[in-house]
Amino acid sequence: MSSGHSLTRSLLNLPLKILVKGNAIPSKPIDDLGINVTKPIVYALPFRSNVDLVTLQRFAIEAGLPDPLQPLEINDHQYERYVFIGSRPKLRKADNHIPTTSIQLFSELLQQHKVDSELDVQVIPATVLWGRKPGKEGEHKPYLRAYRSGQKAKVVLTSGRDCMVRFSPVVSLRYMADNHGTDEAIALKLARVARIHFSRQKLAASGPNLPERYQLFERLMNSPAIRKAIADEAKSKNISEEKARHEAQKILDEIAAKFSYSLVKKGDRLLGWLWNRIYQGLNINNAATVRKLAQDGHEIVYVPCHRSHMDYLLLSYVLFHEGLVPPHIAAGINLNFFPAGPLFRRGGAFFIRRSFKGNKLYSTIFREYLAELFTKGYSVEYFSEGGRSRTGRLLPAKTGMLAMTIQAMLRGLNRPVTLVPVYIGYEHVMEVGSYAKELKGSRKEKENAGLVLRTVRKLRNFGQGYVNFGEPISLNQFLNKRVPDWTQDIDPMGTSKPQWMTPTVNELANTMMTRINSAAAANAMTLCATALLASRQRALSRDNLVRQIDCYLDLLRNVPYSNTCTVPKEDAVSLVRHAESLDKFIIESDKIGDIISLDRSQSILMTYYRNNVIHLLALPSLIAQIIIRHQRVSKQQIFKTVKHIYPFIKQELFIHYQNDELESVVNAYIDELERQELMTVSGDQVQINQSNTQTLMLLGRTTSETLQRYAITLNLLVKHPELGKANLERYSQEVAQRLGRLHGINAPEFFDKGVFASLFITLKQQGYIDQEGNSQQEQSLSFAKELYHLLYPEVRLTIQESIYQTELTDM
Repeated sequence: MSSGHSLTRSLLNLPLKILVKGNAIPSKPIDDLGINVTKPIVYALPFRSNVDLVTLQRFAIEAGLPDPLQPLEINDHQYERYVFIGSRPKLRKADNHIPTTSIQLFSELLQQHKVDSELDVQVIPATVLWGRKPGKEGEHKPYLRAYRSGQKAKVVLTSGRDCMVRFSPVVSLRYMADNHGTDEAIALKLARVARIHFSRQKLAASGPNLPERYQLFERLMNSPAIRKAIADEAKSKNISEEKARHEAQKILDEIAAKFSYSLVKKGDRLLGWLWNRIYQGLNINNAATVRKLAQDGHEIVYVPCHRSHMDYLLLSYVLFHEGLVPPHIAAGINLNFFPAGPLFRRGGAFFIRRSFKGNKLYSTIFREYLAELFTKGYSVEYFSEGGRSRTGRLLPAKTGMLAMTIQAMLRGLNRPVTLVPVYIGYEHVMEVGSYAKELKGSRKEKENAGLVLRTVRKLRNFGQGYVNFGEPISLNQFLNKRVPDWTQDIDPMGTSKPQWMTPTVNELANTMMTRINSAAAANAMTLCATALLASRQRALSRDNLVRQIDCYLDLLRNVPYSNTCTVPKEDAVSLVRHAESLDKFIIESDKIGDIISLDRSQSILMTYYRNNVIHLLALPSLIAQIIIRHQRVSKQQIFKTVKHIYPFIKQELFIHYQNDELESVVNAYIDELERQELMTVSGDQVQINQSNTQTLMLLGRTTSETLQRYAITLNLLVKHPELGKANLERYSQEVAQRLGRLHGINAPEFFDKGVFASLFITLKQQGYIDQEGNSQQEQSLSFAKELYHLLYPEVRLTIQESIYQTELTDM
């Protein structure tokens, strides 16, 4: 390093420390990118810039990485630890060729790999971005450009507080040397690939150029599909085309977002304050997968579960802090009220009516707008459940937006489209009280400014928040596998609906919801709620609660549900203590110790949190219930019973295990329960451990209400085989309500009509009901008896009595 450069960089340190504030992406690059700090490291930057280099130095050291200004020593040779891929532009002409010194450094490092077979230099591409404001449509500025000295000073002054240092996955020069050689041509190719990489980094962080709203409207209004829809509207309603066109313009204005980067920046500061006020921490997992998709040029569609109005704010905030562009969000028209509507619109929301069936003009305009977003490369977010879950369970997907997404692909998009399932979880959902009231029959309160203000006043300690990105679904690969010749149905107008569309979209929807649940986040509140609700009195001693949480943690850690599911790192004692701090439990003490319980109202609310993660424990709970009820049973019988029941809980809870892996999963859970000394295994026989029954009993009760619902429906089907779908669902619901009142079952979903509708679908799929709707009596009777064996006697008697009384009064 020359003394001139050294002095310049020393002088830059103080002003940059004052003027520059930002964040590193990822925040923990060593862990997230798998960087081995014991190996030599070289940083690659897009342009020659002392300001960028000094800024990188600060963030690299804070992240635990080597100082880029400290020389690198390899085999008694000393090298710079940084390399610039492009030159700084000169005054008269931009000269962004790859500097000779950079090619020379790459060449020398590759030569060192030729003579030293143990050497592996890691090159870390590092981008220093000053502001992430997207350009305007029509501008032909490069996404990533160098600045002259004067320009750079201005950029630091205006955007220094909006700085982002992006560390990318390492490039192994050992791999390059072994697979591509070590000559200068390889060094030059490496530098060129790095330049493309940096340009994509900027695009991923800022997004495509934004059009003026009038330009967007003009382009859409002149599209052939909308022009035809306007003509059809005028003809069908016997009005002038000008009037129909005016109506189309109003619809487009109602729908379209008006994205503003300045509002996003201000909103980021406000949301940062809000999260710090109400949450004790935000936990983000698997974001690296999404960053890679953006880097590789995918059209990303985020499909989160929907728990709360906080969801879209939280996800946009998280994505922005992960160095990605906040998506355009499909929001219900009910949120388009003053002042929230205009703010949401400028934050990227586009508004959609709850139903537009039969309104061809509206559906055409919405479809064309959505296709425009995909074509221009904007990421999109929509909630496939169609609304917030009132029970805490994942709801079956509404498939309209998915179908429109595939229709957009059928226009011939030249970029891969990928769905990213997102699990959003909370230890406190601010609307959970109103959900309980709505499930009891209260009318849903319409969103308005007064409601927002009342909600803000209630903001307090909400515990932890969780955003887990699930396994992505490449729509191109999905369609290639299910419909190999789908590209033959390309339709530039985007109006076609091939015969394969509906079944394919239904399968895609189920896959998507399953992957959302596979990314679930277990936490202190969900685990404690599950344990306490399994107790008949909704109360446990502190020791027993801790023991039960230990059981759940061991099951989730030792038999992992999926690669994207997360489990708390803390021990059970810490989790119980944290859950208590959220002030939802009644804690009473006597001479023996503490008793932790739920009152009736809290019991109802706690079902919401249990339902967030019930699918994670459904299989081990079912196994535990089989063992509890039989006391001694063969592994073969356990598997047979699980095999009969599993299709129903798989459909209801969106569980990901396939039938061919079910036996190995069951055996893994049996081994784990034996390790926990909850039962003993001798050959093929499994027997309950009588000295340790409570933990196993509480585990089994997690799915007992689910089994009771199945037993109600199957026994109704056996008793009254002539019942059609509607009556079977209605009578099942009535018996469930009676059972709930008699046995103190507070779970709102226990008698939810939608759950019984889903059950009917599975009965048909599994052959208990034929295509004409007739019951297959022998098969149904066998399954009904099997379910009865898993119920406690008093519950079984109530079901039998209720079905008999239903026959007397209603049949």
